[in-house]
Amino acid sequence: MAEVKIQAESRTEFGKGAARRIRRDNKVPAVLYGHGSDPVHITLPGHDTMLALKTANALLLIEVAGGESHLALPKQVQRDPLKGFIEHVDLVIVKRGEKVQVEVAVHLEGEAASETLVVTEHATVLVEAEATHIPESITVSIEGLEVGAQIHASDLSLPNGTTLITEPDALIVNVTAQQTAEQLEAELSGAEAEAGIEKDEKTEEAPAEEPVAAAAE
Repeated sequence: MAEVKIQAESRTEFGKGAARRIRRDNKVPAVLYGHGSDPVHITLPGHDTMLALKTANALLLIEVAGGESHLALPKQVQRDPLKGFIEHVDLVIVKRGEKVQVEVAVHLEGEAASETLVVTEHATVLVEAEATHIPESITVSIEGLEVGAQIHASDLSLPNGTTLITEPDALIVNVTAQQTAEQLEAELSGAEAEAGIEKDEKTEEAPAEEPVAAAAE
């Protein structure tokens, strides 16, 4: 995976107010830590950071004003739940040649047999790889797979230098029979019938209303 160089600035202001001011300038507050060093608080350019973090496990070369530089991986990325912009980034410092454990996405390619339903049970797997050679994804072929076929973690083809950490018997892909229109209709009818029974039971259990006494004339 290629390194992405990002110019950073040292950060001396902290707290919610400072973070809001940083974001208003289209920048992102971040912290670097790891390898026993003290946390380094920095500010990253918003646009460059957003582009870099579109790639999972992006390897970043953080160059801090003043000549200090760090190779790092994103550990935690906080995003605004509504607008999606990056609010804060935790970066873990890594060294060249060092092995790290990361979650890598599983990518399916090909078409399974007709009238099948392909279910991805695990979208990622945990692997160990050199920090500078983390695979972007692991490709799995489902071409022509029939009903009943399964792919486990041990079946994955990993790049050289990458070791599987996820349990080997973990189910990654499960190929089942596709439901017919009749089966879907029957399932829906059964759900509606069950809901009707529950409604009737609740109605029967509801206490009768007390009679209202007529007002004396």
